[in-house]
Amino acid sequence: MSTLTLVRHGQAETFQQEGAVLTPAGEQQAAALARWWLAKGVRFDDVYTGALVRQIQTEQVIAQCFREAGQPWPDATRDPAWNEYDAPGVMEALGVKFERGGPDEKRRFQAMFLGAMTRWIEGSIDAEGVELWPAFRDRVSGALGRLMAGPSRRRIAVFTSGGPIGFSVHFAMKAPARTFLDVHWRVRNTSMTEFVFDRERLTLDSFNCIHHLHDLGLHTYR
Repeated sequence: MSTLTLVRHGQAETFQQEGAVLTPAGEQQAAALARWWLAKGVRFDDVYTGALVRQIQTEQVIAQCFREAGQPWPDATRDPAWNEYDAPGVMEALGVKFERGGPDEKRRFQAMFLGAMTRWIEGSIDAEGVELWPAFRDRVSGALGRLMAGPSRRRIAVFTSGGPIGFSVHFAMKAPARTFLDVHWRVRNTSMTEFVFDRERLTLDSFNCIHHLHDLGLHTYR
């Protein structure tokens, strides 16, 4: 059996910007994960990232921590199949606009967001230039399939985003598509979601773990 650890990127300036960089808190979250792995003796045979800046930077912070500690860290392979889905494009295609402000801002945003994403999954939009649910589903399941088809007994880390993590949980559990929405909304920054796998099966082992974040101020979702 092999192991797959999916890590959500650290906190970024805004999750809706493709080029968003990590905030100082996001860098602290990544460094805390590196220290935790080093203390626990966790090592990986292969490392992957998506192509988004926040995903790459999270891996780079951890790589630097390992190498400064004199410990091996594999060169990362960038694979855009692990990029986040196009939430801004979906909402623009649906004509969804959000008015900020007020004590219930977070609740209103969540309701609006989930409504838009539900329509996306159900196939209610067809806008040029927007990645639709079937395309997102196929690229992430394809990325998983490529890892599963590789050599056995590997330890793999992938630095990605909440969407691909939520989809991977849905995929492993063979759950209804709606499960993707229910799960990915809760994925925290630099959390670890772990699977064991072979060529035939992907099995969820743990979800959304943040053992490394002892500072409650670093427990963030966005």
